[in-house]
Amino acid sequence: MVLTKTKVIDGRDHLLGRLASIVAKELLAGQKIVIVRCDEMVISGSLVRNRVKYAQFRKKRMNTNPSRGPYHFKSPALMVWRTIRGMVHQKTARGQEALTRLSTFEGIPAPYDKQKRVVVPAALRVMRLKPGRDFTVVGVLADSVGWKHKELLGRLEAKRKAESKEFFEAKKAKEALRKKAEQECAGELTKVNQVLAAAGY
Repeated sequence: MVLTKTKVIDGRDHLLGRLASIVAKELLAGQKIVIVRCDEMVISGSLVRNRVKYAQFRKKRMNTNPSRGPYHFKSPALMVWRTIRGMVHQKTARGQEALTRLSTFEGIPAPYDKQKRVVVPAALRVMRLKPGRDFTVVGVLADSVGWKHKELLGRLEAKRKAESKEFFEAKKAKEALRKKAEQECAGELTKVNQVLAAAGY
């Protein structure tokens, strides 16, 4: 990955650990990264298995004063953030700086809904997990352990998708009109196109 201003990664259907390790490496190299749709990322293994693992994780706490940590996040975005934190040597200055370059979100909030999003093929479930194997969606796991915003997120995402579809239909109609106009003027544009081709356009 070549360093650019900010990479927006669509987390949908990516395996949590595999994406986290790739993102951690990029953060340490200086790349700014935003991960959206963390609630739709997946973990291999069934929901029952992952709930048991989360319950074991919940038991790890300070004996005398649990409010001092470790903290067990329930929201998908913070689960993803914590996973990546464990991969960047966060107790060093370099690791802390790397973490400042990371943002994680459930759903796709503005302004990222209107920006180009990318996927990481090396971390996609369809590329890495054998067909038929069980997997758990992070949002479903979070909801089962006490995250309270699944319904709200569903409403916001439905609204975003409706607006996105409307925009796409308008874009398609505009493109169709442009193609039609080009076909109608094909004869008139022959000479112009020849001049442009000679100039290297």
